[in-house]
Amino acid sequence: MSARPPMYFKNRLYYALLAAGGLVALLGLYAVYMMEHHGHIVTGMNNQVVWGMPHVFAIFLIVSASGVLNVASIGSVFGKAIYKARAPLAGLLSIAMLAGGLTVLMLDLGRPDRIIVAATNFNITSVFAWNVLLYSGMFSLVAVYLWTMMERRMNSWSKPAGLAVFAWRFILTTGTGLIFAFLTARQAYGSALLPPMFIVLSFAWGLAVFMVAQTAVYAWNGKTLDPAILQRIMNLLGLFIIGSLYMVATYHLTNLYFAHQSGFERFILLDGGIYPNLFWWGYVLFGSLLPLLLIHVPGLGNSRYVTAASLLVILGALALLYVFIIGGQVYPLNIFPGYEVSSSFGDGQIASYRPSLFEFLLGFGGLAIAFIITAISVHVLNFMPQDKPHVAD
Repeated sequence: MSARPPMYFKNRLYYALLAAGGLVALLGLYAVYMMEHHGHIVTGMNNQVVWGMPHVFAIFLIVSASGVLNVASIGSVFGKAIYKARAPLAGLLSIAMLAGGLTVLMLDLGRPDRIIVAATNFNITSVFAWNVLLYSGMFSLVAVYLWTMMERRMNSWSKPAGLAVFAWRFILTTGTGLIFAFLTARQAYGSALLPPMFIVLSFAWGLAVFMVAQTAVYAWNGKTLDPAILQRIMNLLGLFIIGSLYMVATYHLTNLYFAHQSGFERFILLDGGIYPNLFWWGYVLFGSLLPLLLIHVPGLGNSRYVTAASLLVILGALALLYVFIIGGQVYPLNIFPGYEVSSSFGDGQIASYRPSLFEFLLGFGGLAIAFIITAISVHVLNFMPQDKPHVAD
């Protein structure tokens, strides 16, 4: 009996991974059914915490979908050959993550069918309505961008399309930041620093996601990334991590300058239980400083350590978003500075929130959707980066 070829086992593994992703997506749909049938009482959300764990996953996916296009922009807009070879994969990841993130947002509305009302009754004064246009515009522009790169007859239009995507992704991430910047009913938000902070965060998160996906694609095809290319992308990731730390530190230092924000900052950074722990241990130490160590310490900068650093950046991003989104809602709004406010409703009290299993299922369902789109597309089409030897920029 002849041995089965390696490709047979690889195909079986591929379909097994695809089935696992499909199962997670189905579990996400089950969570949607439970939340639709029983209401949000089955979640940990309440009258004060209306954006729960699904929003942590959704915002991460949407912001990363913008940031991953930085790889494409460096190639198409600034003419760097090693990044241009990776632009198709970056565009695919952007569409996949945007689809996964928006699916989570749509299904977490409680009444997803009400999206028809938002689409047919456009409110020009609402930042949420602006984002409907920004998200749909991003889908369209990235799809056209991929067409210009993968259809040889359209290659001459690749740079104009890349410029359009480059501008639109900045606008989209600014719009995401403005959702919080215009929200003055929470102590954590209402800051003009949030849009640029989200833009810088998107660079690090998007590149980390890209590095993980690229490593998986290379490993699946039995290829190894050129060490010189790995070093350049690794240095860029380190630069983005430092920039993210700077923006987050600036945001908190700005809040500390204002006396009315001192209570909130003390809660988030020192006294808030899980929130300071997630911030300092989850984001600062394990999500930023340890990845910088893995990237820059001599002898550690190989593909395995860079992949580990990228995964830590992703986990740190989720920790930071949990602190920012959930922690910003549980802390009460200081309506009357200098006075203590209390009522039977719980005014002036720190709210409690514990995410339920259904929230995690919905969030991971969005990740599964992004994985399925990426896995099928990479299997059917050629998204493998094609590096030319001895590239000089």
